[in-house]
Amino acid sequence: MRSAQPLVLLSLVAFCRRGDCRVANAEEKLVDDLLNRTRYNNLIRPATSSAQLISIQLQLSLAQLISVNEREQIMTTNVWLKQEWTDYRLAWNSSRYEGVNILRIPAKRIWLPDIVLYNNADGTYEVSLYTNVVVRSNGSILWLPPAIYKSACKIEVKHFPFDQQNCTLKFRSWTYDHTEIDMVLKSPTASMDDFTPSGEWDIVALPGRRTVNPQDPSYVDVTYDFILRRKPLFYTINLIIPCLLITSLAILVFYLPSDCGEKMTLCISVLLALTVFLLLISKIVPPTSLDVPLIGKYLMFTMVLVTFSIVTSVCVLNVHHRSPSTHTMAPWVRRCFLHKLPTFLFMKRPDSSPSRAPPPGQPQPSRTEAAAPQPYGSPVYPVNPTPVAPKSPAGSGSGVGSTACDLRLRASGRFRWDVQEALEGVSFIARHMQSDDRDQSVSPAQPHFPQPLPGDPSCSRGPTAGPSVWLPASGKGKEGARIPVCFGVPQKQPLR
Repeated sequence: MRSAQPLVLLSLVAFCRRGDCRVANAEEKLVDDLLNRTRYNNLIRPATSSAQLISIQLQLSLAQLISVNEREQIMTTNVWLKQEWTDYRLAWNSSRYEGVNILRIPAKRIWLPDIVLYNNADGTYEVSLYTNVVVRSNGSILWLPPAIYKSACKIEVKHFPFDQQNCTLKFRSWTYDHTEIDMVLKSPTASMDDFTPSGEWDIVALPGRRTVNPQDPSYVDVTYDFILRRKPLFYTINLIIPCLLITSLAILVFYLPSDCGEKMTLCISVLLALTVFLLLISKIVPPTSLDVPLIGKYLMFTMVLVTFSIVTSVCVLNVHHRSPSTHTMAPWVRRCFLHKLPTFLFMKRPDSSPSRAPPPGQPQPSRTEAAAPQPYGSPVYPVNPTPVAPKSPAGSGSGVGSTACDLRLRASGRFRWDVQEALEGVSFIARHMQSDDRDQSVSPAQPHFPQPLPGDPSCSRGPTAGPSVWLPASGKGKEGARIPVCFGVPQKQPLR
């Protein structure tokens, strides 16, 4: 029994090999019979008569959207162009060839419809690889060649980078017209079963259409529209947001003080940064004069505003660093900025200086009262006061009485109108100089030291010792005369 088992196995293997050889011999015989040169010519159109149309069914399958070159206006795609037709010369009876129903034959050994990409932009019109065709016993032929097409695509740059493009693939027979072959769409849309998603574009739709020309009966083509929408995330992060941030820096130019030396540097830096982004956009979009992208218009408008801010900053710095010793205010500047412009800005000009005339009800001092010596604090002051020698210590009692009288008079505020006005002016000057001293003391670059005001030597002694200023005297015949005004604190006199 053990010796019989190898014999059975050998007989089974021989039987199987015999069947395979029989099938292989049947396919070989079938191919030889079908492609016999005396029977089949691959240069002849498979039509029973010259008036018969050969129907070619087309179906496009998109495998990958490789790229869309906006500058060169070229779309690169990886597609499979499925073609089906019937060749009566390649039909056979399967029962005569061991039941063989399907044959796979090299594509170049049979007749092929020379369908090419009409809007090609690369120079290669045909498919990339001539794969085998699948032939059935009824004469139907299926050919699915892969191809990498570079087609011309008109790029609309107006809404870049939020744009939507419509690129087309137009297929047509190179030598056969509509009177010999008929191109028919197998499906109204292209297939995306094996599509690899793109990182830059979204496929909105892939409709197909068959185009005929009523005025030209020999024209027919099949066109597939690639409706693409750009994914704007990359350009938003790397282009739009930096442009907005850099543009917002132009506002800070007006916030910088004029004494800061970086005011013009910031303006020019923003302008140069916007120029770099404008050059970057010009390298992406096609060099066309038909339309300008919105982001390009935005950058140009921003550059104009930044340029205007530079001009404005130059004018501001020019005005800021002027002084009365170097420039004189032009009449048109005074009329524009002091008379016209405050009205539009809802600003009210300050009232003019009050008249120097005495207020109503204030009596004019007589010549005798004006010439008589008066103590400090009295309503009338002499024009040229006579210096009074200090009293001896023996008369200190009278000095204390006069000091109390002066304090009462100064507390009551009973001064002549011109003296009151002079005191207010001097107080304003003192406050202004104190404010200037405080401002200059904060600046370490330019230290200033206070200087004493020249005054009357008599103010440095007496019961009201302190600094003094000289005020011009008013009145007829008193030109050039000055009145000393002391700003001192009453001193306590020692008791004897």
